[in-house]
Amino acid sequence: MRLSRRQQLVRLGRGALSKLIQMLLRLEAEVRQLRRQVKELKARLALNSRNSSKPPSSDGLAKPAPKSLRQKTGRRPGGQPGRVGRTLQLVVSPDRVQAHRLDRCLCGHCQGRSLAHEPVVGYEKRQVFELPPVRLEVTEHQAEIKCCPVSGRTVTASFPEGVNAPAQYGPRLKAQMVYFNVEHFIPFERLTRICQDLYGQPLSEATLVAANQRAYEHLAPFEQRVLQLLPQAPLLGCDESGLRVAKSLHWLHVVSHPTLTFYGVHPKRGAEAMNDFDILPRCQNWLIHDHWKPYFIYQGCLHALCNEHHLRELKFLVEEHQENWAGEMSCLLLDCLEHRKNHGLLGQRQFKRLQSRYRAILKKARRRHPRCPGRQAQSKAANLLDRLEDFELNVLAFTIFEEVPFTNNGAERDIRMEKNKQKISGCFRTLHGARVFARIRGYLSTCRKRGRNLLEELQRAIAGHPYLPASLLAGP
Repeated sequence: MRLSRRQQLVRLGRGALSKLIQMLLRLEAEVRQLRRQVKELKARLALNSRNSSKPPSSDGLAKPAPKSLRQKTGRRPGGQPGRVGRTLQLVVSPDRVQAHRLDRCLCGHCQGRSLAHEPVVGYEKRQVFELPPVRLEVTEHQAEIKCCPVSGRTVTASFPEGVNAPAQYGPRLKAQMVYFNVEHFIPFERLTRICQDLYGQPLSEATLVAANQRAYEHLAPFEQRVLQLLPQAPLLGCDESGLRVAKSLHWLHVVSHPTLTFYGVHPKRGAEAMNDFDILPRCQNWLIHDHWKPYFIYQGCLHALCNEHHLRELKFLVEEHQENWAGEMSCLLLDCLEHRKNHGLLGQRQFKRLQSRYRAILKKARRRHPRCPGRQAQSKAANLLDRLEDFELNVLAFTIFEEVPFTNNGAERDIRMEKNKQKISGCFRTLHGARVFARIRGYLSTCRKRGRNLLEELQRAIAGHPYLPASLLAGP
C-alpha cells in the first residue's frame, strides 16, 4: 500500500525525533562524564601539603596561604613559663683573659686626669666566644727498632690501633666529613672544597667514600642491636617513601621509636621488603601508620591510624567539596586530642558517648555517599568514610590507650629529611651506596634521640667501637 505524502512526512518526523532524542541522551551522558572529569581534575589541582599527604615541596612557588590545623591555645607568642632558655652565658673560667688598662679618667669633670697609679677597684666583664684558628694537627708515630741480643734479629714496636699507613687521616677528621655528608647532605665534591677552605688540606672523593664505607662496616653490630630491640617496643611508627637508586625506583622504609631509628632501602615497597627487614613480623605491640594496606598483614600487632592524615583529608573535603560532615568529624577528633592533653584518657562511659557522636556523623555522611557494592570506583569522600567506619577503633585508639599517639609524626619526621638528600644529589648511583647512607643515618638519628654527641659517636664508629644501645630506654 502506497503511503501518502503526509504519512511519509510523519514517519520521517518520528524517525528524526527518535534519532534526536538518542543524540541528546548521548550528549547528556557525555556532559555528565566531562563534568565528573573536570571535577576530579579541579580536585587534583586543589591538593596541596595542607589538605593531603603531598609534601610541602610539591606546592611550588605559588604556595597556599598557611592554614594550620591547630586550634588556638590562648597562649602569648614566644617562650612559655617554665621554659629553659638558651641565652649565651658567661663562663667561670675563660680560656684567655685580656685586660684593658684605664690610664685617663673619662668622667668628664677632671679634664682627663691620669689614673695610672690608682688602684683597680673592680672589673666589668664581657666575654667573646670565638673559634680558634683551625688547622690540621699532624702527629708522627715513631716505633722503636731494636736488635735482639739473643737472636740478633731486629724487632719493631707496635703502632697504636688504627695507625696503618705511612700517612693517613685520623678518625676525628673522617667523622666530621661523614657527619657533613650523611647528616647535612653535603655532596663529596663540595666536601673536598670545604676541607680545603677550612683546613688547607684537600681530601679526595675516594677518601670520603672510604670513610663512609668504614663507618658502614663497623656499624653492622649497631644495626643488629636495633633489629633486636625494636620488636620489643610498646609502639612503633612506620612509613616509606620513594627513592631513586641506580636510575630506578626503590623505597626507603623507616621504623621509628622515640629512642631508636631503623632505615632500610629495598627495591620493593610492600610486604616483601618488610619481611626482609624482619622487624614488623616480630612486633607484638602497637603499630601506627597511614593505613597503607600491606601493614595490616601483620596480625600479631595492634594497629593505630595516623589522625593527621585524616585531618588533612577532611580539610580537603570541607574546602573543595563543602562537606559539612567532614568539618564536624575534624572538630570531634581535635576535641578528643584536646581532652587527652588536658584531662587524660577517656573512661568507659565517655568513650561510649564519643562512639555515638562519631557514628552519628558517619551516618549523616552516608546519606550523601552510600557504600558502593563490589569493587566499583568511589569518590574520595566515600573511600574515607569506608576507612572511618571499618577501622573505628584504630582511629580512636589514642583516646583510650596511653601508648598510642594522635599522629605518626615521629616516623614522618624521621623520613622527611631523607627527601632533601635526594633533592640535592638527585639519586644514589648504587644500591650499596644507598644502604651505606641509610645505616649511618639510622645511627646518627638514634644517637641524637638519646642525647649523645654525634661527632664523638661517629669517631668511635669509624675507630671500630660504635655505640650499642643496651635497651629501649635512652642513656648508656
